[in-house]
Amino acid sequence: MSDKESLAKVGAVDGKSDKRKQSLYFPESMLTEIKEEAARLDRSLSWIVQRAWKISRLDIKKLPSVNDVDGDDDE
Repeated sequence: MSDKESLAKVGAVDGKSDKRKQSLYFPESMLTEIKEEAARLDRSLSWIVQRAWKISRLDIKKLPSVNDVDGDDDE
């Protein structure tokens, strides 16, 4: 079951020593890939996810919101 969701618990992502925790759910295959990269780079899962967010956040912000209206329905 490569797409089975797995749980990864990570701490606060703001770089402070905040004790809050957040549960994130990843497909099992994705979590395995993240774990392999973390081992290869000798970094934590949290570090990998934080770097991925920093690298991709501008592209993600370009994605349309589910609340965005297309407006092309008047044809």
